[in-house]
Amino acid sequence: VNEADPQDFTSYRRQPAKKIMTKPKDGVSEVGAGVTSEPETNRISVDPDSLPTIPAAMEYDYTNFYFGAGTDAFALLEPFDDWWGQVHPAGYYLYELPLRSAPSTRVDVEDTKTGEIRRGLVNFASYNYLGLSYRPEVKEAIKEAADIYGGGSSGSPILSGTTHLHEQFSAEVAAFKGKEAALIFPTGYSANVGTIAGLMRSGDLIVADQYAHASIVDGMILSKAKSRFFRHNRADDLDRKLKGFDGKKLVIVEGVYSMDGDVTALADIVEVCRARGARIMIDEAHSAFVYGATGKGVVEDVGLDDEVDIHLGTFSKSLGGQGGYTAGSLKLINYLRGFSRSRFFSCALSPVVVAGLRKALEIASNEPELRTKLWENVAYMQKLLGDAEVPIGDSTSQVIPIMVRDDARVLAMGEELFREGVYINPVIYPAVGKHKSRFRMSISAAHTSEELEEGAAVIVRVLQRFGICP
Repeated sequence: VNEADPQDFTSYRRQPAKKIMTKPKDGVSEVGAGVTSEPETNRISVDPDSLPTIPAAMEYDYTNFYFGAGTDAFALLEPFDDWWGQVHPAGYYLYELPLRSAPSTRVDVEDTKTGEIRRGLVNFASYNYLGLSYRPEVKEAIKEAADIYGGGSSGSPILSGTTHLHEQFSAEVAAFKGKEAALIFPTGYSANVGTIAGLMRSGDLIVADQYAHASIVDGMILSKAKSRFFRHNRADDLDRKLKGFDGKKLVIVEGVYSMDGDVTALADIVEVCRARGARIMIDEAHSAFVYGATGKGVVEDVGLDDEVDIHLGTFSKSLGGQGGYTAGSLKLINYLRGFSRSRFFSCALSPVVVAGLRKALEIASNEPELRTKLWENVAYMQKLLGDAEVPIGDSTSQVIPIMVRDDARVLAMGEELFREGVYINPVIYPAVGKHKSRFRMSISAAHTSEELEEGAAVIVRVLQRFGICP
């Protein structure tokens, strides 16, 4: 979606893929071979012969297996399996690596290439921004709930899945956000899908930031409303997209954008929405509980809390748990209670999870020093990387992108970082745009200065080896 025509997402959905691969090529290729249109920004001149080599199969990606001719729904399974068979054993598939420990600042990770357990890696992959997922108080609350409720809720929220813990937590989230009511969802994804598709209909208009999360895009698609995208953080382009439409209008932004780490231009966007009669929704997945004087999010940080109509977020980031929420007026929440299909056709969050989330929210509310520590760590890591001329984009948040701009190169670098003791997320097309591949680094309040220094040193060393920084 990042590279879609901001006018209409259907152009993205219907793009023909590159030629469908029938069999990955044998041999190896130079990292980044064949990329001729890559921007030169942040690229250091380097002798190609000095670069590591990777399998030629890495020149392909998931988009090669999205479209295909023929009548068999399974037509792409065999070529995908051929490709997977080269990429996965080679060690360049750095996703779904099994953790053997809690997602703390150091983690034990199973190496799927060798079967070994790599222990004590510095962890920049997990969200867990406040380090709450493994706090003793949270674990104790989970144990107590398990003794009473068992492992799951065994029912949808509208049937038997709601416990008094769910009711209490909903009220606590609403109070924390300063809203009349809140609705709890099984995931942040289902919160976006259920809220958007539950509220908007065919004939309405939804306009979202160009860098909107996939869950927002899927909610737009399911709503069947007319859907447009405005250029990232460009209120003037938003105004053009809204101009002349007389029906129901919803504008959607994120507090902190998950791949770039920059913050929404909320003041300008609110001004346009009010002038054009549009409702505004903000997804604070990466900003709730860490931004603002009391942690309410970007809306509090910029003093526009009451100007936003729908407040949405997740519990998997700052609270280190699972689930999502939508908060707002009581009328809004009651309406969504009846029309959010992703909620009432899903099993309710386990009471065990809810118990842990309640304790995590209590800690986040009562320990503002966690947010202070987080921002100290963010500033320190940005300095460490900045001093080494690492290209970190325009991030001002705990989400720090390291721009590589070459899919094959970022995957090869990710493998070396993993071998040298750093666990970090490589992000490639189509999760981001062409030539915008990167590592996404997540900083936690729980990181020590020594861990930040150790991780930065490894990152700089590997980036230098690949010619990304001097």
